Amino acid sequence: MTDLILTPNFANADDVYADILAAHEGLTKAQSDALNARLILILANHIGDRAVIAQALEAARNVAPG
Repeated sequence: MTDLILTPNFANADDVYADILAAHEGLTKAQSDALNARLILILANHIGDRAVIAQALEAARNVAPG
């Protein structure tokens, strides 16, 4: 089993964040939610490790609302 990486793990994180925001531009709430769901499933498939995905779900649920 591989552990989930929670520290920055790629260059230009701000650019990646901007790309994600740009992908949502012009979408309705429902379209944006659907895009997020598809992206999550695509990335989960890429990870391919149920234990790592479970760690990511737990980490995401435990983040205090901002």
